[in-house]
Amino acid sequence: MIGTIIYIIGIVLSIMACVEIFKLQGDFIKKLIFVVLILLTSWIGLAVYYLYARTRIGEWVK
Repeated sequence: MIGTIIYIIGIVLSIMACVEIFKLQGDFIKKLIFVVLILLTSWIGLAVYYLYARTRIGEWVK
């Protein structure tokens, strides 16, 4: 039961991160690379995105 809840939270956060990245102005390929990296690295990718990269990623995809 707890594992299912954690799994669902991870999916929701991943979807939110992907939507935020695709809303940014910039190169589509760079945005796609960031999304794939976040999805492949699971919780580590989400942690890096929300704790570090979220405020900087707009500059990186330009």
